[in-house]
Amino acid sequence: MEFREINKADDAILAGIIRSNLKANKLDIPGTAYFDDHLDHLSDYYLADRTRRYYFIAVENDEIIGGIGLAELGFFDDCGELQKLYLTDKAKGRGIGYTLIRLIEDKARELGYKKIYLETHSNLAAAIHIYERSGYREIEKPAGVVHATMDRFFIKELNG
Repeated sequence: MEFREINKADDAILAGIIRSNLKANKLDIPGTAYFDDHLDHLSDYYLADRTRRYYFIAVENDEIIGGIGLAELGFFDDCGELQKLYLTDKAKGRGIGYTLIRLIEDKARELGYKKIYLETHSNLAAAIHIYERSGYREIEKPAGVVHATMDRFFIKELNG
């Protein structure tokens, strides 16, 4: 297994993984990442500001099996947002989500973030399980949430 930074050649594959996951969980609806303007061009977004953003791609046997992003969050001080953690079906249940979270938390510390926020949906029970086991605590919905359909919100203080 290899983990690397996103590049332009990854965009279509990653958008397909994300949309497939959202559709399978009945979240192919407005107010989710499914309809994000930049979903088909994630590399443009994440590579535009490497001082505040990053996206890891997980690759196994030369095949993209998922990824995870980080970007600055404006409504909490010194806070990054964990974004777009999605895996292919064959990658699920193998601990790869936990590895990606650890990688993005390390990158967040490197970029100077003191905490990480994330938003998700109750339909994504496996993801919620991973977040809770990774030390994220649930909070009330913050003002400024962009994805209006999301109904679960978490934050984690980063130490060290």
